[in-house]
Amino acid sequence: MSRRGREHPPSRPTWRCRDCGIAWPCGAAKLRLLGQYREDRPGLLIHLAALHEEAAAQLGDVLSPVGLFDRFVSWARVRR
Repeated sequence: MSRRGREHPPSRPTWRCRDCGIAWPCGAAKLRLLGQYREDRPGLLIHLAALHEEAAAQLGDVLSPVGLFDRFVSWARVRR
């Protein structure tokens, strides 16, 4: 499968990308999610918030709450 065809899904409970191995969401996952939710930014934020809650339960002892929020949600907010 080509690099573009990969989905870059998270591997739970480590929350690393299954395709490239870096912290999820990796750059490719972010681009895919932005494209997938191109017309629905609120929907993307809701989806990411749900994933953030799941990751917080699994990574809460490893990462700070602010770090987790930045990693999972902040990047997707609309910048003005």
